[in-house]
Amino acid sequence: MDITKLTALELAQKIKRRELSCVEVTRAFLEKEDIYNAFITRDKEYALKRAEEVQLRIDSGEMCSALAGVPIAVKDNICTRDFRATCGSKMLESFIPPYNATVVEKINAADMIIIGKTNMDEFAMGSTGETSFFGAALNPLDTSRCAGGSSSGSAAAVAGGLAPLALGTDTGGSVRQPAAYCGITGLKPTYGAVSRYGLIAYASSLDTIGILSKNTADAAALFEIIKGADYRDSTSFYKPCERAKKPYRVKKLDKLPLSDYAVPAYYIIACAEASSNLARYDGVRFGHRAEDTKSVEELFVKSRTRGFGSEVKKRIMLGNFVLSAGYYDEYYLKALKVKRLITEEIMKALKDCDFLLLPTVTGAAPKLNESLMNPLEMYKTDTFTVIANLTGLPALTLSDGSQLIGKPFSETDLLSYEI
Repeated sequence: MDITKLTALELAQKIKRRELSCVEVTRAFLEKEDIYNAFITRDKEYALKRAEEVQLRIDSGEMCSALAGVPIAVKDNICTRDFRATCGSKMLESFIPPYNATVVEKINAADMIIIGKTNMDEFAMGSTGETSFFGAALNPLDTSRCAGGSSSGSAAAVAGGLAPLALGTDTGGSVRQPAAYCGITGLKPTYGAVSRYGLIAYASSLDTIGILSKNTADAAALFEIIKGADYRDSTSFYKPCERAKKPYRVKKLDKLPLSDYAVPAYYIIACAEASSNLARYDGVRFGHRAEDTKSVEELFVKSRTRGFGSEVKKRIMLGNFVLSAGYYDEYYLKALKVKRLITEEIMKALKDCDFLLLPTVTGAAPKLNESLMNPLEMYKTDTFTVIANLTGLPALTLSDGSQLIGKPFSETDLLSYEI
C-alpha cells in the first residue's frame, strides 16, 4: 500500500483504527524526494518527534480531531515558530517568526503534523510560482509547466503526493488557480471566515488563508478546524450560513460583470496595499541585511534593492504611484468604486441561485519561463479568480478546473456540491 496516495480522511481513519501509526504516515511523506521543488523547508526530525507525541495522545484515548495524526504542509508566508517563514524572498531567507499564526495553533491543537513550509511566489506576488527566490515549483502533471501561483508549492506538494493537505493563501486566485493547474481541489473561504493573524500580508483587504486538498471531503474536514473568529484579527468573524436545500441551484456565468475592469481594479488595490505592507522590510528591524554599509540610509537602500525581486519592486512602485497626490482619485478611488459595483452585480446574480459556475483559469498551465517573458499574460490568468477576492465571497475550484462562487459563509454547501 502506498500511504502517500491515500486521502487525508483515509489516513486519519487508519490511524484511529491502529492500522497505521502517525510515525509511519509522517515518515512515508518525508521520505518522498521533493522532485517538484514544492518545499522551501522540511524538517524530518521535528515532524517525526511531533508524530510520536501525537501517537501517545491517540494511544492514551484522548479526544482527537477528525484529522489527528495527518501530515500537512503550510505555505511559507504563514508564521510558524518552529520553521522559518521566508515568503519566497531573499529579504526573509533567515527569518524565524517568534510566534505561530492562529491557523497553525489550530492545526497543532487538532494534533495534525506540520512537515514543512511550501514554495511560493515572492510575497505572494505572481501567478506561476516563478518569482520565488528559491526557484519555481514544478507541476506534477507536467514538469515542463509551472504549478501556478502564488501557492505553487502547496499545490505541487498535494498533487505530487508529498503531503495529503496544504494551506495556501488566496489574494487574487492564489489557491484556486494552482489547484486548477495541478488537478486538485482548492478552497478560498469567505473573507473573515479564517483568521489572518500570523499571515504575512500582501493586500490586507483581499488576503484569505485557504486549503489545497485531494478532494472536497478533506478540504471540509480541514476547514472545520481552521475556521472561526479570532480576537487578534479584527476582520475575522464566523456566521454559519443557513444550509441550502439540495439539489443546489447553479447559474453558469457566460460573462463576468465589469470583466474588463476587474483585473485592473484588483491590481491597483492589491499593489496599493502591498506598498504599505511591505514598507516595513527595510533590512533594519528584520529582513535581509546588506553588508558593508556606513549608515542606516545606505542600509535601507541596499536592502530594498538586493532583498526584493523584480516583480515585488514593480508592484511596490505601482502601489506608490496610484496612492500619490494627483493620482489617488484617478486610479485608487476609481478601483474601489469598481470593486463596489462588481460586488453589487455578483450579489444580484446570486439572488436566484446558490452558486455561480465559471472556469478557474483561462487555459492550460503555462510553460516555465513563458509568463515571465510576457507579464501582462500572467496578469490575465487572474480574470476568473479576482471576482471572489474583490467581493469577499467563498469560492471553490474542483479537480476538473471548474469554479463555484457561493454566498457569504456557504463553504459547507460548496464543499458538499457534486458535479
